[in-house]
Amino acid sequence: MGWLNSRNGGRIGDNHTDIMIFFRFILLLGAFLFVSGIDEHAGNAEGASKIRIKLTTLVPKGSSYHKALMMMGQEWKETSGGQIDLIIYAGGIQGGESAMVERMTINQTQAALLTGVGLADIEPDVAGLQTMPMVFRSLEEFDYVSSRIYPQLEQSLLEKGYITLFWTDAGFLHFFSRKPVVTVDDLRSLKLFTVAGNTKQESMMVSAGLKPVPLDPTDILISLQTGLIDVVPIPPLYALAIQTYGPAPHMTDLPWALIMGAAVITKDAWDRIPAEIKPELMASAKRAGESVLESGRRENREAVDALVDQWGVQVHDVSPAAMAEWEREVAAVYPEIRGGLVPTLIFDEVMRLIDEYRSSN
Repeated sequence: MGWLNSRNGGRIGDNHTDIMIFFRFILLLGAFLFVSGIDEHAGNAEGASKIRIKLTTLVPKGSSYHKALMMMGQEWKETSGGQIDLIIYAGGIQGGESAMVERMTINQTQAALLTGVGLADIEPDVAGLQTMPMVFRSLEEFDYVSSRIYPQLEQSLLEKGYITLFWTDAGFLHFFSRKPVVTVDDLRSLKLFTVAGNTKQESMMVSAGLKPVPLDPTDILISLQTGLIDVVPIPPLYALAIQTYGPAPHMTDLPWALIMGAAVITKDAWDRIPAEIKPELMASAKRAGESVLESGRRENREAVDALVDQWGVQVHDVSPAAMAEWEREVAAVYPEIRGGLVPTLIFDEVMRLIDEYRSSN
């Protein structure tokens, strides 16, 4: 506080003006700590300490995902007797997923529902379930592989300082575009959205003849409207929610990649919760995760119908010959993905489990 007392040789002065300046500063500091949430323990009506947990996510406000999180928050409040206050910031109002992770590292927020993109900022091994295009052919394949991968990912996240509340997914990504995309060459002719911040991925896409445009996911709609991008890989439900059907009325019936995610809370925040109620809170989180998974997969199917019937989106089938071409082109990039975008050990384990599943199914 040297700037406060510089007039008196490094000491707060004895006169009335200096005292008032000092106390105004203390009051201002207290107000800042209260508003910013740094002081997360405030007394409730019964005199017990209150734990405020801020959770950020990209899921749209009012969506089933958001409602499941709100229900979890209500259950946490009831279980804790009003001690825990879970505040949900939905719709990306606090920035993209990299920003969400950064906020947790400095305790501005304490939890997040993230896709594999944000989770990979914490633990790179998560990329093995999302950053490998066309590696999964069905939800059944993904369920088989992910159920065997999740436990080791939870341990890795724990070592990085995060508790996993639940895992989920939002179904397969499909291309939504201004012009039809059926072949690989169709995609190469268009400006393709990619999440900003992954320079390795951008470089790899350029080497494959694509035209990536790195952006924050919250900028997808305006970028389609202005022509900054021509095509974006997103789940149908998200396309419906953010209304991409206007500038991008074409959808490719090709399971490009599966978008997975998880709700995590910092270990520091979790450790402040009384041990006796943690099992009930975790059970509530698991129920929320099951609700998000079930409703998300169902609503993605329903979203395709709504996009077609209500908004005139054209769904383009991919012929067997074109599909074989997609698979060849993607397989040619796998050696670069292995050890590049996806750590080698997790890449090999995912591929081993896929082979294991297909050999028995």
